Amino acid sequence: MDKTATLTWLRRISGDIASVTIKRLEDTLPWYAVMPPARRSAVGLVAQAGITSFIQWYEDPTSTPWIAADIFAAAPRELLRSVSLQQTLQLIRVTVEVTEERVAGKGADLREAILLYSRDVAFAAADVYARAAEARGLWDARLEALVVDSILTGEADEELPSRIAALGWHGHGEVAVLVGTTPPQFDVDLVRRTARKLAVDVLIGVQGSRLVLVIGRARIEGQEAPESEEEELGFEEIAARLEPSFGPGYVVLGPAVAALVDASQSARAALAGFAVARAWRSAPRPVEADDLLPERALAGDPLAKQTLIERIYRPLQAHSTDLVTTLWSYLDNGRSLEATARELFVHPNTVRYRLKRVSEVIGWDATGPREALILQTSLILGSIGAAENVRRRPPLRRTPR
Repeated sequence: MDKTATLTWLRRISGDIASVTIKRLEDTLPWYAVMPPARRSAVGLVAQAGITSFIQWYEDPTSTPWIAADIFAAAPRELLRSVSLQQTLQLIRVTVEVTEERVAGKGADLREAILLYSRDVAFAAADVYARAAEARGLWDARLEALVVDSILTGEADEELPSRIAALGWHGHGEVAVLVGTTPPQFDVDLVRRTARKLAVDVLIGVQGSRLVLVIGRARIEGQEAPESEEEELGFEEIAARLEPSFGPGYVVLGPAVAALVDASQSARAALAGFAVARAWRSAPRPVEADDLLPERALAGDPLAKQTLIERIYRPLQAHSTDLVTTLWSYLDNGRSLEATARELFVHPNTVRYRLKRVSEVIGWDATGPREALILQTSLILGSIGAAENVRRRPPLRRTPR
C-alpha cells in the first residue's frame, strides 16, 4: 500500500479508532470513568485531535512543531488543572496502543511513524504542563505577595480567606509574623523545606531589603501529628530555626494571634520592633517584639504603649497599690533593697516579698536590668494615662432636691 492509499485508509478509520480509544479509556483507566461528563468529553476531544494530528503529521512530518497546539487546543483550560501529566501520558499510551492494534500488518514504516509521533506528543505534553506549572507558579507568587501585603497594611477584606485558601495554606490555630532583612541570595525553596520539617506553613513576602514570613502551625499530609499540644514547637523555637534564612541584621518575631486573618496585629508589632531593634545593643536574634516594648513606646508606637499599660500597670494597680509604690521606689532608688526599705519604712525582706509578688502578678522580674526598663516605662506611661483620665473626667453636678 503506497502512502496516498495509507492516508486515505487512515482517514476512513480515524473515527473508529477514536471510538475504540474512548471505550478502552473507560475500561482501563479508573480516573477517567469517574470524571464528570463534560471533562470526559474534553478528554475524548483530545484523543480525537491526537489521531487527526497524527494523520496530518504522517502526510507532512515537517508539521511537528504544531503538535501541541493541534492536540491540546481542543481541551478547555480547566482540563490542565483536573488531569495530571501522569494521566495525560496514560491517555497517550492507550491511544497509541489502540492505533497500533488497528494498523498492525500495514507495514513497518507506519508502525515506526506511530512510535516517533507518540514520542513527540509525549514531549509536547510535558512542555504544555511545564508552561502551565510555570504560569501557575508566577500567579501563586503574585497572589502570595498580595496576601502578605494585605496582612502588613492591615487592609484585609472579605476576599482574604479565599486568597489564602487558593495558596494551599495548611495552617491552623495561632499565627505569628517574623520580620528581618533579605539575604543577598534568598532561597525560597529552602525556607519552605525548613518550614515543612517544622510542621508549619509559611507565607513569604520579599519587600526590597525586608523579608517577611507569616508562620502558622500546619497539619501537612504525610506528617505525623504530635500526641499533645505540648509537643508542638513554640513560635520562638520556630523563629530560631528559620533565622538562618534571613540576611544580616535584626530578626523580630511578632506576638502570636488566634488566626491568619488576625495576622496584621502580629505584623504591626513585628514591624514596629524591627524599626527600633537597633536601640537595644544586646538584642538577641531573633528577638520578640514584646521584648522591645520600651523602644517601641519611645518611638510612638500606640500598640506598645497600650500593651505596657494593660499587661503591667493596670494589673498591678488592680492587685495592690503597695506593689506599685514599692516598684516605683525600687526603680527610682537604683534597684537597691535597703534604700527602698528606708524610703517606705519597711524591712528589706518586705521589699523582697513585694517584688516577688510583682513578678508573680505580671511575669516580669524587676531585679533584671532589661526588665526593670520595661517596668519603669510601663509605670511612666500608666501614670501619664491616669493623669489624663483625671483631667478629662467631667465635673460632678449637684442635682436639685
